[in-house]
Amino acid sequence: MDREGVVERSPGKRSRADFEKDSISTQVPAGGHACVSEGSSSEDDFGPSLPTSLPKKKRRKLPHEKLYINALPASQRYAKSLMHKDQLAFVTVTPYTDFLVTSSIDGVIKFWKKVAVGIEAVKEFKAHAGEIKSVSVSRDGRNLATAGADKTIKLFDVVNFGKLLRGSMKSAISLMKSDLLAIIQLEAVPKAICYVHRRGASLPLLAVSEEVGHSIYLYDGRGETQNPTRTLTNIHRSPVSAMAYNNEYDCVLSADETGMMEYWRPSGNYEKPENVWQYKSSTDLFEFKKSKSPPVSIVISPSGTQFATFSFPDRRVRVFDFASGKLYRSYDESIATITDMQQAGTSLQKLEDVEFGRRLAVEREIENPALQNKINVMFDESSNFIMYGSILGIKVINTLTNRVVRVFGKDEPFRSLNLALYQGQPQKKGVVTVSMAASANPLLQEAEERDPMLVTTGSGKVRFYMFTNETEISKSTRDIQNEKPKHLNAQHAIVAKPAESGSAAIIHTTYGDIHIRLFPDAAPRAVENFVTHAKNGYYNNTIFHRVIRNFMIQCGDPLGDGTGGESIWGKEFEDEFSTLRHDKPYTVSMANAGPNTNGSQFFITTEKTPWLDNKHTIFARCHKGMDVVNKIKNVKVYKEKPVEDIKIVNIDVL
Repeated sequence: MDREGVVERSPGKRSRADFEKDSISTQVPAGGHACVSEGSSSEDDFGPSLPTSLPKKKRRKLPHEKLYINALPASQRYAKSLMHKDQLAFVTVTPYTDFLVTSSIDGVIKFWKKVAVGIEAVKEFKAHAGEIKSVSVSRDGRNLATAGADKTIKLFDVVNFGKLLRGSMKSAISLMKSDLLAIIQLEAVPKAICYVHRRGASLPLLAVSEEVGHSIYLYDGRGETQNPTRTLTNIHRSPVSAMAYNNEYDCVLSADETGMMEYWRPSGNYEKPENVWQYKSSTDLFEFKKSKSPPVSIVISPSGTQFATFSFPDRRVRVFDFASGKLYRSYDESIATITDMQQAGTSLQKLEDVEFGRRLAVEREIENPALQNKINVMFDESSNFIMYGSILGIKVINTLTNRVVRVFGKDEPFRSLNLALYQGQPQKKGVVTVSMAASANPLLQEAEERDPMLVTTGSGKVRFYMFTNETEISKSTRDIQNEKPKHLNAQHAIVAKPAESGSAAIIHTTYGDIHIRLFPDAAPRAVENFVTHAKNGYYNNTIFHRVIRNFMIQCGDPLGDGTGGESIWGKEFEDEFSTLRHDKPYTVSMANAGPNTNGSQFFITTEKTPWLDNKHTIFARCHKGMDVVNKIKNVKVYKEKPVEDIKIVNIDVL
């Protein structure tokens, strides 16, 4: 009931009409104290009043965002694609020296030079006999290293290309010197490699991990010694699957197969730098261990302040602050999540059911361990954007605003895996700042003129694809037929079966052991034939059927009379002549009955035999056990056949 004109109400249960009524009768004077009229209850009005409208939440904004986006390729469709003979594995852009390096699973790498518009072919190497496991380029773009399943690391001098690329490209190629600096022979198959020296260092340093052990080996990046300069055994307890070097902190970030992440300096005491987190418990680096999803790739931002990872099997892209080790952003690209978003209609792009099913099948294929380490994440040069392949194309995400700003290749017929980005540095480096580039000064705009290029591989594809500023694109001419592929149906050949190969072998004979070094780069088919026969026991208990003193010793015929033996393909195979010559004794070559008639027989020379050049394929040389060869050449023979049998017990391939 009313009491002195005031209606009784329960506190806290007032209608919005009551608030509006009271707001009319309540006035705030200059002193800031509210005056309450007779028709209002001071008890009900105690506390803040309800606002008439909620304030708008401010969105984060990246200064000069448009300028950064314009520094990316303009076209969201690829402008051109080029080929390897086999599926692409990695694409790499060398900083400051402006080369694109592409590699395929058959061990081939190709060098391309970034020119005013597009790229031009420079050189091709058969770097490894078998799969390329990892590729690394130094921070200054001067050195490139590749690691292969053939237990070798190849070191290349990128600067040598740059010196020769003045004037026309053709004249430069014709003047090229030896660009392969060195070959490092390993005792085990490598897993990951990474240059771990600062930009401009006079002594390059290369870190190497192996597939079976937990140690990290540091090698002279010039390849002047075959032995590691340092072996680190206390950093990890499991095989190291990924490594990245932060030039700003002079620090290596490595991850093993269990998901443990470690920071360490590549010199001194090889411990964590002092200018990063103090206790790992204060970081988010245990995220991978907790989720049982180790990183398959790590990339450091150009500024050195962040790093990004891609992990399996949770398929998450994570962005961390480098100094604190704190998780900054996380993006879920798991099959379960993208399926739920497709069904709920909340996906970035709604796909037709048939198309979604096709793409989902490809997503399941890339769970193959042979493809996982091919997937990476990239930062742009400003360190504000990340990009990575997804079921919808290559996403470009502003990590400050947490928004997808662009998607490359969303309607293209491939699933992007490995990315490389070239953004074309200004003509006068270090002069044009972001603020200056944002101005209307035409001279500065000319100096800032760029030709950005995003390069990517595709799952199961023998091509690499280039996104550029070119907008007038013809689908009929953009795919260049520069190679004849080995596999016409490469989409289903997800994992290449590497050719049987090796870097060395030991021929165990009844007279002792003969150690030979194989040359798979010079004679890949001859080496494959020899290695396969050796592993299958084809040469076991065969004899040295022909011995000519001061010339050679011959073997490899299961019939033992020089008339038998066949290749692993069941037919004769072609000669493979290279720069190798019969200019020294203990050269190992294929025996034949004329051009392109190679089978299983081979011989070891005991003298220089230059008349055999370009007639017999050289595929190996002895480097130990020459005394055994000499012992065999001096045995008693009858019609060039030893009186007493000298047998090959078996052959071990290393």
